[in-house]
Amino acid sequence: MTTFKTAGFAGETLEIIAFRLHDQEFCVKTTTIREIRGWAPSTPIPHSPPDVIGVMNLRGTVIPIIDLAHKLGMKSTEANERSAIVVAEVHNMVVGLVVDRVSDILTIRADQIQPVPEVTTSFDKVYAEGIIAHENGMICFLNLARMFKERDVEDMAA
Repeated sequence: MTTFKTAGFAGETLEIIAFRLHDQEFCVKTTTIREIRGWAPSTPIPHSPPDVIGVMNLRGTVIPIIDLAHKLGMKSTEANERSAIVVAEVHNMVVGLVVDRVSDILTIRADQIQPVPEVTTSFDKVYAEGIIAHENGMICFLNLARMFKERDVEDMAA
């Protein structure tokens, strides 16, 4: 079994927040998360990118709300009372990520993160930092900085 030393994580423990999109589990580092909010409708913005649901007022600051499932190439999330908005900071901008529900906050060892297997030549692994084999199944470890390039974040703010 090959262990994966993710750049900058070797020998460390990481705090992650796990959440569900459809029937899949994903996670991000807690250091990128500002807060977790219950679902609230957002205000649509004309001509916004397809993964931007709209904007919402977060204590006086207007932030974009992202359909994370759509961003990941999945069917869009049908938000309901169990849905959550994970508020994250990416490239010095705050964004809200709609998820089906938050599952857990976990501490993992960096050596638990395994590389994403080669699926096909057309599969883009850039959003995934790796895969974590957990007692309740597999968790895809997302890299928000690569998912939202600085230029994308600037476009959302415009």
